[in-house]
Amino acid sequence: MSHPCLSCGACCAHFRVAFHWSEADPFVGGRTPAALTEQLDPHRVVMRGTQARAPRCDALAGDIGRAAHCTIYEQRPSPCAALQPAWETGTPSPQCDRARQAHGLAPLTPADWTGLAEIA
Repeated sequence: MSHPCLSCGACCAHFRVAFHWSEADPFVGGRTPAALTEQLDPHRVVMRGTQARAPRCDALAGDIGRAAHCTIYEQRPSPCAALQPAWETGTPSPQCDRARQAHGLAPLTPADWTGLAEIA
């Protein structure tokens, strides 16, 4: 059994990902690649592709609902790190549910996490 997010990617193709510009500025310790961002306003940038009418982050690789992953996972911005998959820590995630529903995927359930601790 693999992590449910590795066959999903719905959140990366549903939400605008906006965050403070400093997260993409290497001179102040930012880790998110600036080349994958675009200016939103004087204080915020967005992940490239997430402002579109049909958003899809440029850092997302693969097919939504089948096999998808973030190509900059270790460098992802704070909004991405903050979005928790539903039931991963025992609590629901309305954001996760909305993103999955928008792509025709069933919401995650506690059963989707059964057995993951043994493989990790």
